[in-house]
Formats: sequence, structure tokens, C-alpha cells
Amino acid sequence: MTSSETLRKVLEEIHLLKCSLLPGELISFPEDAADWDALLDVYSADPDAELPEALQQHHVQFQVRAEDSDVWFDVELPPEYGIEGGESIPSVAVKGPSLGRAEQQRWQTAVAEALDEVRGSEYLVYELISSHLLPRLHAASESEAEDAPQPEDASSSAQPEAAHPSPRYHALFTSHHLKSPQKRRSLSQWSHELSLTGFAKVGYPGVIYCEGAREDVEDFVSRVKSMQWLALRLRFIEPAPSEKHDDSCVRGQWKEFEKVGEVVDEMRRLGRESFVVEMGIGSAGSSVSSTR
Repeated sequence: MTSSETLRKVLEEIHLLKCSLLPGELISFPEDAADWDALLDVYSADPDAELPEALQQHHVQFQVRAEDSDVWFDVELPPEYGIEGGESIPSVAVKGPSLGRAEQQRWQTAVAEALDEVRGSEYLVYELISSHLLPRLHAASESEAEDAPQPEDASSSAQPEAAHPSPRYHALFTSHHLKSPQKRRSLSQWSHELSLTGFAKVGYPGVIYCEGAREDVEDFVSRVKSMQWLALRLRFIEPAPSEKHDDSCVRGQWKEFEKVGEVVDEMRRLGRESFVVEMGIGSAGSSVSSTR
């Protein structure tokens, strides 16, 4: 494998990782940031494009962090990463301004356990970070927030105000495929548990769409990312459009489709066809009879 092919493998995983990041999750390059951004732009536009020779020998080192945590990961890939028979295990250092020795040791143990779980994976770095390290980082931050003492509210004895309804959000994933019966059962179970509307398109490619209260959609997205996937990509997670749509779209209803055309038809029924068509999923004329 040539240096160009090795770099292309690295860019593929970093590109997948960047596409799967949730809001508040960040990846950055402490060295040669402009060059890495340029390389990723080239790869994103055309994965088969010729890579500039001057940028092929860069040392592969980057940081992964979440805005709700003061802990981050310094990731360094060995020169042989991606080469058959070469060293493929990255070096991951846990950093933080207030990390004590005991806490850092706990984190390094967690990293070692995660590395053991993804060892041998075709997308080792991508799965390590998206399915293990970032979810653990969020879990640790949530645990710290729950354990922190809450200030006494002078108005706590007063009559509580009516809670404001959570804003409606929606999210869309695509993946190389969706065939696992266990994943399909989990998606359906989670949608009912979180009172989400949505669907999964099974087979090749896989498509997952959901809508519901913001915190429930974010929870669902986090759960999906925690599973093992091939080329999972979070296309968006954002406020849902407010336009009215078919009243038969009952909250908590989960559907499964087998054809891309069915996905386009369903999104058209919801008044959201452009959300899939503009991303190259199906086309405006993919249904049996176009409504446009």
C-alpha cells in the first residue's frame, strides 16, 4: 500500500467521524490544521481524487472533545495504520486541566477496554471514538451534573409553573446497510419508549428518520451511534419544520420500508421530501406517481 493509499484510508475514517459528530462534539488538529482541512475538503468532494503529494507525509494526530466536558482525547495514528500486517492500534491519551492521577488511570483503563472491543474492525478509529469514547464522555459529564449539589431555589415552595413544551426536532441517519434483526428491534423499541415518530429503511442502503421532543431525539441519536455500524452518517439533527402534514402521522408510530422510493413517498407525505432528495436519497420522481 502506497503512502497515498494509506492517507486515503485515514481520511476516510476521519471524514466518517466528522459526519457522525453530534452538536457539541468536536474534532481538531493541533498541528497543520489548515492542511488537514484542505485534505478533508478534497476527499469530501471526491474520495478518489488525487491527493497533493506535499500533504501526504503529515503526522496523523488529532483531538476529540465534547463541549460539555473538560476532558478530551489526543489520538495519534501509527505510520503503518491501515497497512495490512502493520500496526493498527492508535495511541489515545486522556487529557484534562483538572484530571487527577486516579481519574486519569480510570479513563486510560476505559480506553484500553474500548480498544480491545474494536480490535480487528475495518473502521477501528471511527468505531472507537463514535461508539465508545464520545458516549462515555457524555455519560461522565451527565453523571457529574447529577451529582453536583443544586442551589436552593427561594421560589421552590411557590406553585410550580407549567412546563414549557419541548421543541420538536428531527434527525436523519444513513448507513451502508441495515439488516440486523436486533438493530431493527432496538430502533422500534426505542421509538416507542421515547414517543418518537419515524421509520427505518432496511437493506442497502440503510436509512433511519425520527421526529419528537428535542431531548428524546438526542437520546435516540446517541443510542443509534452507540451500536456497531458500517459507514453510519448523521445527516442532520435540527428543529423540525412547523408546516402541517398528514394527521395520520401519529406520535410513537414506527414504520419499516424496503425501498428508497417508499422513503421518498413517506417524506413527501410529511411535507419533507426535500430533506432526502437534496441529499441524494432517491429522487423527486422515485415514487410510482409524483405529486409534483
